Amino acid sequence: MASDTTEQEIRLGISTCLLGEAVRFDGGHKRDRYVVDTLGAYFRFVPVCPEVEVGMTIPREAVRLVRSGGEIRMLGRTSETDHTAKMNVYAKRRVAALRKLNLSGYILKKGSPSCGMERVRIYTDKGMPVSSGPGLFASALMEEMPLLPVEEEGRLSDAALRENFIVRVFAYHRLRALFEGRWKLSELVAFQAREKLLLMAHAPAAQKQLGRIVADSRELGRVQTREQYSAGFMAALAKPAKRQRHTNALQHMLGYFRKLLSAAERSEIAMVVEDFHAGLVPLIVPITLVRHYVRLHDVEYLSGQTYLEPHPKELALRNHV
Repeated sequence: MASDTTEQEIRLGISTCLLGEAVRFDGGHKRDRYVVDTLGAYFRFVPVCPEVEVGMTIPREAVRLVRSGGEIRMLGRTSETDHTAKMNVYAKRRVAALRKLNLSGYILKKGSPSCGMERVRIYTDKGMPVSSGPGLFASALMEEMPLLPVEEEGRLSDAALRENFIVRVFAYHRLRALFEGRWKLSELVAFQAREKLLLMAHAPAAQKQLGRIVADSRELGRVQTREQYSAGFMAALAKPAKRQRHTNALQHMLGYFRKLLSAAERSEIAMVVEDFHAGLVPLIVPITLVRHYVRLHDVEYLSGQTYLEPHPKELALRNHV
């Protein structure tokens, strides 16, 4: 299947401890086998450990987030040493440097006061947990790079969340490749056409809205077109594709085979799609059958659809959704 992904390496930022580096407060690590052994074959990791890079030692006193006077502070658990100012200054500088590396995604360490994406415990001055939120570095990262696909390693154990994250990583890589340099309107039109079914599976309304942005691009101008399209595209894919929407996209593709397949062949595809909709088979089953007929009959429009192969098949992500 055709893919808009370039041969350029795809870079992912990552919490250093997930790679097996002994940088944690206790001198240990949190090596993630799936991240290192599976994703490591497809991505170049850019490791970041905010606590070490800001000057904390290994081992070191554990830190926690404390709400004090309306502000979230990073304090030593026992000494209450305040690391907030140093971490905030560092985070701003480090995120600016990461932006220049053209990352396509980021994997953060769950629960970390510096790197946690969400649900990091926040305590009162008296040591009682009262709420939760992102770690200080993660907060700066997501605020300054809002379109960047970000996920925690713990959530990657969920098949649907894992597939959605990798879809977004490759999509963001394609999007950045599109808008690099002096892009042409014809290239954006072709990009939107290739992404149509993928968008339909995630957010049908957004797919139509993006089409209107493309249609109005001459009035919007290059800068607004790029900004509005990029924001809308990544927001659409951030919505996990539900089984019903996958089914709608698959049924939409069946229309392209109306004059190419026999009644028995069309019935076979329809039955497999219905089995998927009923949860009897994973998504890869109808996708594989559709791809077979696309190749067999050289259906040009469908062969160019990112939806049929939004990430390397070797990752087997659609075997579990």
